[in-house]
Amino acid sequence: MIYLNNENINTLNQSWERNIAVIKAATECIGVKDTVQPIKPYLRYGDSKNRIIAMPAFVGGTINKSGIKWIASFPDNIRKGIARAHSVIVLNEAETGIPVGILNSGSISAIRTASVSGFMVQQFLEQRPSENLTIGIVGFGPIGQYHLSMCQALFGDKIAHVLLYDLSKIDQDAIPEEVKEKVTIVQNWEQAYSSADIFITCTVSKDRYIDKKPKNGSLHLNVSLRDYKTDVFKWFKNAMVVDDWEEVCRENTDIEMFHKTNGLDREEVTMIHDLLSKDYLASIDAEQAVMFNPMGMAAFDIAMANHYVSLAHETQTGVLLEG
Repeated sequence: MIYLNNENINTLNQSWERNIAVIKAATECIGVKDTVQPIKPYLRYGDSKNRIIAMPAFVGGTINKSGIKWIASFPDNIRKGIARAHSVIVLNEAETGIPVGILNSGSISAIRTASVSGFMVQQFLEQRPSENLTIGIVGFGPIGQYHLSMCQALFGDKIAHVLLYDLSKIDQDAIPEEVKEKVTIVQNWEQAYSSADIFITCTVSKDRYIDKKPKNGSLHLNVSLRDYKTDVFKWFKNAMVVDDWEEVCRENTDIEMFHKTNGLDREEVTMIHDLLSKDYLASIDAEQAVMFNPMGMAAFDIAMANHYVSLAHETQTGVLLEG
């Protein structure tokens, strides 16, 4: 069994192309029902905004692994100078259940999150080709930083402008050199939102605030899930994509609020795996804005953990533990 921590993960050769290929392979497994992922339970105690989530899954196909992610999110950690989220993944052989990897790394979760977004952007641009893109990102902590890195690596030749906004001061050193000349730090979320062709929420906002009409034809990656007021539903209702309806329509997400307030139902959303078999994004009106709401699927975490364990073995990275 191999043990990997953040330092180990960050020394491996990170390729966003390969990361997205992993997400695509897992998505294909989801599409043919070659995955098992129970609804994840939330452990809460003390302050209700804190939570620890258990995310078990099996993924078949060429991945063929099972495992569980145990991820804690404590928003006030930031005030203490420590990371908000901490996670551990245990990876098991599918046939025997033998543990083959332990990944004590928040980086894996961030990589998975940005890779799922990258898969969505890839599908969007393949079906609705665009150039001279303006990327808007609200929230520039680790998740926002990983998203900018991913966008630059995969779509940098198509990016004309990047608009960043955060309630806290943005760390200029966290902006990749390759994209710095395209970046503008704006004064409010509206400036990042109104002209964005691809808009990404990466916040830990307690209160919803987005209430304005999106740019025609834009893609919205609602990564933080609780930023959009129900007022915006009329502009997105014809183009909602989710990773898993049962997961995302709960826990006070924007999808749950659209369901309760605006009557959004499962039949009115498109699942992420349907993007591989249907020209859905190409079929909708060119001026229709699209919203992707990813609750986070355990299958993607297990697939990504398996990928990085394989990289670690290839490069003799990490610590081998005796069984």
